[in-house]
Amino acid sequence: MERQFTEEIRSLRLGEGETFHGEGILAVTKALLQSGVSYVGGYQGAPVSHLLDVMVQAREYMDELGVHVEACTNEASAAAMLGASINYPVRGAVTWKSIVGTNVASDALSYLSTAGVMGGAMIIAGEDYGEGASVALERTHAVAMKSSLWMFDPRPNLPSIVRAVEKGFELSEASNSPVIVDLRIRACHVHGHFRATSNRPAAMSKRHPAQGPAPFNYDRLSHPPATFRQEKLKAEVRLPAARRFVAEHKLNEVFPGDLDDIGIIVQGGLYNNLLRSLSMLGAAELFGASRVPILALNVVYPLVPEEIVGFCAAKRAVIVLEEGQPEFIEQEIATILRRQDVQTRLHGKDLMLMAGEYSAEVLVGGLAKFLAQHAPQFDTSGGAKWLAKVADTRKRATELLGGLPPRPPGFCIGCPERPVFAALKLAERDTGRPHISGDIGCHAFATFEPFSMGNSILGYGMSLASSAGVGPMMAGRPLAIMGDGGFWHNGLLSGVASNMLNKGDAVLVVMKNGYASATGTQELISSPPKEARDSTGASASHADRTIENALSGLGVGWVKTVHTYHVAEMQRTLTEALTTDYKGLKVIVADGECQLERQRRVKPENARKLSAGERLVKVKYGVDEDTCTGDHSCIRLSGCPTLTVKDNPDPLRTDPVATVIDGCVGCGLCGENAHAATLCPSFYRAEVIQNPNAWDRLASGVRDSFKGLFA
Repeated sequence: MERQFTEEIRSLRLGEGETFHGEGILAVTKALLQSGVSYVGGYQGAPVSHLLDVMVQAREYMDELGVHVEACTNEASAAAMLGASINYPVRGAVTWKSIVGTNVASDALSYLSTAGVMGGAMIIAGEDYGEGASVALERTHAVAMKSSLWMFDPRPNLPSIVRAVEKGFELSEASNSPVIVDLRIRACHVHGHFRATSNRPAAMSKRHPAQGPAPFNYDRLSHPPATFRQEKLKAEVRLPAARRFVAEHKLNEVFPGDLDDIGIIVQGGLYNNLLRSLSMLGAAELFGASRVPILALNVVYPLVPEEIVGFCAAKRAVIVLEEGQPEFIEQEIATILRRQDVQTRLHGKDLMLMAGEYSAEVLVGGLAKFLAQHAPQFDTSGGAKWLAKVADTRKRATELLGGLPPRPPGFCIGCPERPVFAALKLAERDTGRPHISGDIGCHAFATFEPFSMGNSILGYGMSLASSAGVGPMMAGRPLAIMGDGGFWHNGLLSGVASNMLNKGDAVLVVMKNGYASATGTQELISSPPKEARDSTGASASHADRTIENALSGLGVGWVKTVHTYHVAEMQRTLTEALTTDYKGLKVIVADGECQLERQRRVKPENARKLSAGERLVKVKYGVDEDTCTGDHSCIRLSGCPTLTVKDNPDPLRTDPVATVIDGCVGCGLCGENAHAATLCPSFYRAEVIQNPNAWDRLASGVRDSFKGLFA
């Protein structure tokens, strides 16, 4: 795993009246246990990875409670787990990353919501939206609407988040419908505290199994003709029941203000930003009351018409603050008001940005326009001054620091995937650059300099499938790249099986680093045990061949496994795959352990050896500054952060020389590149010996004597 959650696991045991301290996603984990959940599944992805990571590491405690925890191979398999709540009164939850995970799961979610649930069924979606997003800027809201999934967007504080989880299960059961708790990045990572309650073991669980299956009931199946009745139930029974529950339990919150002829309707997740913006405008206390009445929608779907009409009816104007587009909430509110003949002036995207994140600066600008139109007596000059100050600070910072170079993300130091792209750059000299289909994962960093490789990224494990339309129209073979995480998530079926069915002639590189590294180094079906890894990070003798066996089982006849750090061999293999007369799919399994995981294993072991006085040998690489020509081809071929430049010590030479700085993990890529590309022989390999033995000391003495003699 990415890290150990010892303290977090301990906090899961807190009982009635004790105080939980931590971040939002861990509060969700505790809330699930307090709600008597029977099973939890999901697919890890920021910002909700911790939820499943903690539960997997706390498996012993989960077993005590009877909670079944499953790390699923993708979001679709996680969503299918919720089928347990269709026939049995058990509460279950699954989790995944925002719209990308929801898209993968949407087939199962459609059928789940159509059949309806008996026990509470919940999806914890980590919404990744805005300037810091790592996925397409779409919202989960659209899927909730089209599939009749009730959706929470709670205010970002721990008590509100915990209440959303606990009441979410109740809402699910009261309306026989699945519920989504949508958590923005800030909500997942906000820190705070709440008053805990005791965890509730479920009545039906691993510890208390059912004695037999539920009686057969065709009406519980998502299959015609049952689906026709289920569709009527959605609209005529479940939706009204959900609205009643939301209203009766006051899940949405109204905050009064003295400017009561205007109002603000806001998604709950934006509430903190809204208060900050109003305080900048002088319309709210920093941590308290707003002068403008606010309706905070902790449940953004379904809306309750009576609540909307009750809030808007006596007001001249209301503004709806809804991130992203289309403006689903604004449109629904407009429909509700017109059907009730409420003539309140409605604003939203006409004053706010159509797309993008609603930061405090964005909100201040839009709210200032709203107040200027409908509360001209209110002085908003404080907001204008604050915006001017923010702009001035940014301008002065730019002038002070000058034009800073961009700092895109990149491969970790010693990443086993970097040498594959170095080898591909070398292979291109003979083959020309192929069309390269990229994928979700660490290897997507190759789209940045110095590699700049990749023509498309269309989904996790979808690279080979996305090259299918390109291949027949290209003179050369297309090349697809995916990680082992993407291979097991979707690539084996969507890519490999489809290519075999259609007799494709593509090249696929599978980065076998041993983990789903981009989501926090979770283990895969092909993750070998630690003892199967050698000191270089390769699978010992390629002992784990799960990926290769799966490919062979599908009939792939051209499969080669190459250690990623062997650049010359990788170059030859890539060249062969792109030029061979063999017709059919060609797969190169690039084998090299994730360097982060390798260091997490190696560093504690090295520390143990040092403390025990055992002999320890570390490999270091460097550049002979007298030999380096200052050409820097090695840097352009590698891009390693520890391979950089320094001033030339020779006063007669002006070009800076290459150097290897502290932080080098000794992967050897720089030397491998120099050898494979026939660069200058300036790289050297050194062994640093700590706690040397007698033989080491003798050998060192002999070497020093010879150096003194020849000097």
